[in-house]
Amino acid sequence: MTTTPSTKQQTLRAPLTFSGKGLHTGVQVTMTVNPAPADHGILFRRTDVEGQPTIPALCEYVTDTSRGTTIESNGVRVSTIEHIMSALWTLGVDNALIDIDGPETPIMDGSAKAYAESIEQVGLEEQTAERRYYEVREKQVYTIPEKGVAIVLYPDEEFSVSVHVDYNSKVIGNQYATYLPADNYTEQIAPCRTFVFLHELEPLFKMNLIKGGDLDNAIVVVENPVSDEQLDHLKKIFNKQDIRVTGGYLNNLQLRANNELARHKLLDLLGDFALLGMRIKGRVWATRPGHFANTEFMKQMERTIRREGVKPRFKYNANQTPVLDINQIRSMLPHRYPFLLVDRVFHLDGTAIGGIKNVTTNEPFFQGHFPQEPVMPGVLLVEAMAQCGGLLVLSTVENPEEYSTYFLRIDNVRFKHKVTPGDTLQFECELAGPMRRGIATMLCKTFVGDTLVCEAELMAQIAKTTK
Repeated sequence: MTTTPSTKQQTLRAPLTFSGKGLHTGVQVTMTVNPAPADHGILFRRTDVEGQPTIPALCEYVTDTSRGTTIESNGVRVSTIEHIMSALWTLGVDNALIDIDGPETPIMDGSAKAYAESIEQVGLEEQTAERRYYEVREKQVYTIPEKGVAIVLYPDEEFSVSVHVDYNSKVIGNQYATYLPADNYTEQIAPCRTFVFLHELEPLFKMNLIKGGDLDNAIVVVENPVSDEQLDHLKKIFNKQDIRVTGGYLNNLQLRANNELARHKLLDLLGDFALLGMRIKGRVWATRPGHFANTEFMKQMERTIRREGVKPRFKYNANQTPVLDINQIRSMLPHRYPFLLVDRVFHLDGTAIGGIKNVTTNEPFFQGHFPQEPVMPGVLLVEAMAQCGGLLVLSTVENPEEYSTYFLRIDNVRFKHKVTPGDTLQFECELAGPMRRGIATMLCKTFVGDTLVCEAELMAQIAKTTK
């Protein structure tokens, strides 16, 4: 299946369920990938843990990259997520809720083949929201010189990847693999299996890893001659009697591609790059990539994106009828002049809101802040975002006029640029997770045009108004 270019977000048409053991834990797990609404992103939900906590599939939640990528939040983790992430993201799934009843995804046959084929079979559903893209503007580099690792990202109009692996191995040799949007991921990349060198097996077992590894879900590369004593030891480890070395590989009589190992590294990289949480317009060249380098590069890119400035998700059109006009806003919020700081709402869905405030020279606070250099006070920017976020929260209940929102906490406030008369403020607030017990956490931003001027994390509680 080739990826279909789309500017819209997509999700699955129906849930998909997979069962199997985890590669490193050996635990039998069941994993269901559910469709999710627009702007949801990809989240893992541990159904076996009290409260069924969720973990966003984002690079900032990566805590371990030992032979796989692990994400963790509040002490709850899911490991070896790279194969399912690779299949979902590369085949065009932007939003999914992944229910899993154990600490690690099922390894299946060591590839993403079952995942990709199932996604292809069930199909995708296009959503109304636009996809988020990071357009690479200048060359970016991540290296680990002592290990020969290098990942370079160049500007380009579409996403593509070239991978080179060289482990000084006479069996593997130099291998290259590429991915272009027109390539058939399901046939060319997804079937390529994970691999390990024979000399790495014993240390991995001692590290309490690969408990679920066997010769059916991994390629074992054999560099040197193996004695009968070693073969007997391997038979005990894998609980198999028929173990032999064929063409430099343990029991793998036929590779699925002559560069299968490079293609698997490409598969992993695609899964780890998905943890940026937005699509990339750029060309990648990677030498000896691995989970640590991949995810560290994504964290580096995330910092770069923050420095370059986040762009508005929603496009305001003054010619369109507002979702909420000023009279509707007044019916939902108790604020009045001079403290009502939202003029209209132009976007509203179950998890996000977009609002507008026109800043004029007649604002009363400009008389004293400051007479010779009028600047909107930062505390009022936060208040305006809070009011816009309050409209989002109130929109989730019936008879919103009977409720009020009370803010419990304000975190990570950053002021980027000053606001002056003539500016049109665009507020964007989104729920950071599901509301629980009437409490919501929101990520809020304020823009003037494409320029981010303020951002903050707000926590609010919704309560019935006492009269």
